[in-house]
Amino acid sequence: MRPSLAFTWSLFILTLIQFTAFSFSSVQPVLCHNDERLALMQFKESFIIDKRASAFSSFAYPKVDNWKFQGVDCCSWDGIECDQITGQVIGLDLNSSCLYGSINSSSSLFLLIHLQTLNLAYNDFNYSVIPSALGNLSMLTYLNLSSSVFSGQIPSEISKLLRLSSLDLSYKRDTYYIQGLLELKMPDLKSLIQNLTNLKYLHLSYVDVASPIPSVLANFSSLTTLDLENCGLLGKFPLAIFQLPNLQIIWLVNNLGLTGYFPEFNFTSQLKVLGLLNTSFSGELPASIGDLDSLEFLGIGLCNFTGLVPSTLGLVPSTLGNLTKLYRMDLQNNCFTGSVPAMLGKLTELKILNLGSNLFRGSIPSELTNLTQLTSLDLMDNMLEGPVPSSISRLKKLEFFDCDENRLGGILELDTFLELKHLKYLFLSLNNFYLISRNNTNATSPQLVDIGLRYCHLREFPYFLRNQHQLQLLDLSSNNIQGPIPKWMSKVSIETLLFLDLSNNSLTGFDGFPVVLPWSNLYFLKLDSNSLQGSLPVPPSSTIFYSVTNNSLTGKIPQLLCNLSSLSILDISRNNLSGEIPLCLSNFSKSLLVLKVRANNFSGPIPRSWASGNRLKLIDLGKNKLQGKIPRSLMECRMLEYLDLGKNQISDAFPSWLGTLPELNILILCYNALYGMIGDPESNFVFPKLRIIDLAHNRFNGTLPSGYFERWNTMRSLDVRNSSANYMLENLDMTINVMHVPRYYAYSMTITNKGLQMEYPKIIRTLVAIDLSSNRFDGEIPESIGNLKELHLLNFSNNILVGRIPIAIAKLTNLEALDLSQNKLSGRIPWELSTQLTFLAVLNVSHNHLTGPIPQGPQFDTFQCSSFDGNLGLYGKQLLKECDSSGALPPPSSTSEDSGLLVGLDWKVVVLGYGSGFLIGVMIGHFVTTRKRDWFAKSFSKSHGRRQRSCLQFHNFCCSCRDLPFDYDKVAENFTWTNRESETSSVPRGLFLLGELELVDWALSVRFSVVGWA
Repeated sequence: MRPSLAFTWSLFILTLIQFTAFSFSSVQPVLCHNDERLALMQFKESFIIDKRASAFSSFAYPKVDNWKFQGVDCCSWDGIECDQITGQVIGLDLNSSCLYGSINSSSSLFLLIHLQTLNLAYNDFNYSVIPSALGNLSMLTYLNLSSSVFSGQIPSEISKLLRLSSLDLSYKRDTYYIQGLLELKMPDLKSLIQNLTNLKYLHLSYVDVASPIPSVLANFSSLTTLDLENCGLLGKFPLAIFQLPNLQIIWLVNNLGLTGYFPEFNFTSQLKVLGLLNTSFSGELPASIGDLDSLEFLGIGLCNFTGLVPSTLGLVPSTLGNLTKLYRMDLQNNCFTGSVPAMLGKLTELKILNLGSNLFRGSIPSELTNLTQLTSLDLMDNMLEGPVPSSISRLKKLEFFDCDENRLGGILELDTFLELKHLKYLFLSLNNFYLISRNNTNATSPQLVDIGLRYCHLREFPYFLRNQHQLQLLDLSSNNIQGPIPKWMSKVSIETLLFLDLSNNSLTGFDGFPVVLPWSNLYFLKLDSNSLQGSLPVPPSSTIFYSVTNNSLTGKIPQLLCNLSSLSILDISRNNLSGEIPLCLSNFSKSLLVLKVRANNFSGPIPRSWASGNRLKLIDLGKNKLQGKIPRSLMECRMLEYLDLGKNQISDAFPSWLGTLPELNILILCYNALYGMIGDPESNFVFPKLRIIDLAHNRFNGTLPSGYFERWNTMRSLDVRNSSANYMLENLDMTINVMHVPRYYAYSMTITNKGLQMEYPKIIRTLVAIDLSSNRFDGEIPESIGNLKELHLLNFSNNILVGRIPIAIAKLTNLEALDLSQNKLSGRIPWELSTQLTFLAVLNVSHNHLTGPIPQGPQFDTFQCSSFDGNLGLYGKQLLKECDSSGALPPPSSTSEDSGLLVGLDWKVVVLGYGSGFLIGVMIGHFVTTRKRDWFAKSFSKSHGRRQRSCLQFHNFCCSCRDLPFDYDKVAENFTWTNRESETSSVPRGLFLLGELELVDWALSVRFSVVGWA
C-alpha cells in the first residue's frame, strides 16, 4: 500500500527543517565559558612577557599578547583549543610563549578542569616546583612541561593522571652548562609511572632519577618512545623492554650507571632509534640486529661492547649490512676488534659513520667508498694499517673525515681530499704515512674549517693553504718543517683562524710578518720546541693561550705583550731572553692563570706590582739571574698554587708572609742566597695547602722549622677527593665550530728526588715533598716530622744536624726517599724504619756518625753500601755490596806480582784490621793451625805445582771486637773459603789470608775478612 501524497510531503518538510536547523547550528561559533575566559586572563596576567624566557626555542613568540578580555571569544585565542560542542577549553598550548614568573597550585590554570592537552614547554617558571594541583586535571592525555625551569621533586599527584598517553618533563635547554633541575626520588620512577599504562611517549631526560628502570615498563604495550637521557639511571636495563611490540625509540644516552646487553631481536620489531651512547651496556652485538630493518639510528658509542665468545670477541656482525634504512651508526669508544666489515658498504643511506676509538685492525675497506651519502666518516684511534683508499674521492658529500691515531702508511696525496668540494674538517694526524702536497694553485679547492696534520712527515707548509680563507683550526705540529714561516702564511685566514699549533718542528722565525701576528681573532698559539730566533713574536690581543717555550729567542720582552689583556696562559720559558721582566707582566691581565718565564737570562728585581684581584695560579720565574728581595705584593695572588723563584740570586729572609696564601701547593726557593733562621709561624693557619717545599742550597741556619712541621696540615692528611684532576693543570677545552678540542696546560717542576735532579712534566696532586738540604741547619731532627704522614720525599742532607735519627720518621709510611746524609747524626738506625717504611726506595744516611747494625728488611736489603758509607761504626750485610763511585772499591787488576800491593784490598780495612782485628786474626790463625792441622794442610796444599790463591775480595770491617759474640769453636766450624783459580795477584809478603768468615747463626749475617801475619 502506497503512502499518501500528503504524508510524503509532510515527511519531506520535517526532514528539511531538521537539516536546516542542524546546518545553522553547525556553522555558529561556540563561545567559551566566561569563567574559563577569566581564568585564562588571570593566568596571563600572572607572568611577565620576556623573550629571554624562550631564548632556546627557534620559533618563540608571545602567544598571549593577542588575548583580549572584552568582546573576543577565548576559543579563538592563540594556543587555545575548545570542544566544538560544549565550548569548554580542552587544550592549552603555550609552548615557547616567552612566559616568565612563578606558578603554584593556586594558579587559575587549574580551574580549567576539562583540559586534555597542556603544553607549557620552553618558558621560564623561575625554578618553581611543579604544582601538585596538576593531579586535579584528570582529563589530561598530554602533558608537556619540558625545558621550562621547574625544579625540585616531581609531585606524586601526576601518577593520578591515568589517561596520560604522553608525559614530557625533560630538560633540554643549554644542558652543556646546566644539568636538569627536577628530581624523582619520592616518589621514585616506578611509583610515578606504574599506573600510567596508557603511555605512548615518556620523556624524562635530565631528570635526576638515580634508580633502576622499573621492569613494569615492559608491560606498557602501547609505548613507542622511551627518552631517559642523563637521568643517573642505575642497575640493569630490563631485557623485555626491547621486545615491546610498538617501541620505536629507545634513548638512554649518558647514563653511565646503566648496564645491560642486547637480546636476540625479533624481525617484527619496529625500532627506529636505538641510542645507548655513554652507558655501560656490554656484550656482543647479536647477529639478529640485522633483523631491525626499520632502524635508522644506531648509537652505541662510549659503551663496553666487547663480545663474550673469545673467538669472536667484539666482532661486528656482518648482518649490520642489512640495515639499509640506517642513516647514522655510532660505534665509537668500544672494544670492537677484527676488520672493519666490508658489508657496511651496503648501507647506502648512511650519512654518519663513527667507528673511532676501537681496536679495529686491517685496512680501510674500499667498500666504504660506496657510501656516497656519507657526510661524516670517523675512523680515529684504531689500529688500521695500509693506505687510505684513493677511491675516497668518490664520497662527494663528505664534510668530515678523521683517521687520527692509526697505523696507516704509504704515501698519501693531499690532493685526494681536495677533490671533495664539501669537505670542511680533515684530520690525518699521528699515522705512519708521508703526506705530500702538490705545489700548484687550485681555485676550486674546498674551503676547510679545521685541519689536523700532526706528525705527517711534512717538510714544508702545504701549498694549498695559500687559498684557505675560512680556517679556524690548523695543527701542523710534530712534523719536519724547516726554515722560516713563509710570508704568504700571514694572509691565510687572517680573520677566522682561532687555533694554530706549529710546535715541534724546526722553524726559525717569521718571514716578513708584521710586529703583531696578523690573525686578529686567534686565541690559541703554540710554537714550542722549534729553533725560533730573534725577538719574541707578539700574538694579537685576542690570544688566550701563548706558549713559545724551548726556542732560541733573544732580546727583551716587548712592551706590546702587555696589551694581551685576555691572556690566560703565557709560557716563554727556556729561551735566551734577557733584560728585566717588565713591570706590566705582574698586572696586565686579570685573566692570567699561568706566568712562566723560567730558564732565560732575566736579571734585575722581581716585578713588585702584583695586582689585587688577579687570578694567577702559577708563577715560575726560576733559573734566571733575578736579584733583590721577594716582593710582598705577591700576597695579592690569592689563587696562587705554584710559586718557583729557585735558581736565582735572591737575597732575603724566609718569606713567612707567603703562608697567608690559601691555595699555595708548591713553593720552590732553592739555589738562592736566602738567609737567617726560620722561626715559628705567627699563627696556626699558615701554608694551609702546602705539600711541596724546596729550600735547598741557601744559607738558612738555626734549628729545623718544627713550628711549621706542626702546622703543615696538608702534609699530615692529604685530601684529593675534591680535586678536579689527578694532575695540576689548567683545562683549556675549546669548541671550535662543531669540534670539541680538548687542550690543557700541565704544571711542571724540577726538584731533587731520590738523589737526582728530576723534571716532572706533570705534577701529581698526591706528591708531598720537603727539601731543606744544603743549608746550615743545626740541632736535632724534631719529633714533629713524624706527623707529616703524607710525605713521599724528605731531604735534610748536607746540614749540621746532630743527635739520633728519630723513631718518629717510621710513621712516614708513604715515604719513598729519605736523605739524611752529610750531617753529624749519631746512634743507631732505628729498626722501625725497616719494618714500617715499606715504600722506601732510596735511603742515604752516609757520612754521619752512626753506629750499630744496619736494619734488615725487604726494603733495607736492597740498599747499596753507598747508602751507609762514611759511618765507621755501622755494620751489616749491605756493606758487602759494591759501592758506587763515591765509595766503590777499585776493580781487580792484573798488575805484576812485584808491585808490592794487595790488589783489591782497601787499606782502610787493613788499618782497622790491625787495630781491632789483629787479635782476632792471631787467635783464629793459631786455632786453625794447631787444632785443625789436617784441614789447614788440605786447604793450602799445592795444585798442579802452584799454590791456590784465595779470593782477595775484602769488605769494610766496621765492627769492633766487643760487637762480636764470638764462640771460637762455632766460628771455626762455620767459616768458609772462597778460592779463585784465575787470581794472579800475590798476597803481600808477610801477610796471609785466612778467609771470609760467615757467622750464620747471628741474627744479622756479617761477612768480613781476617788478615793475619804469616
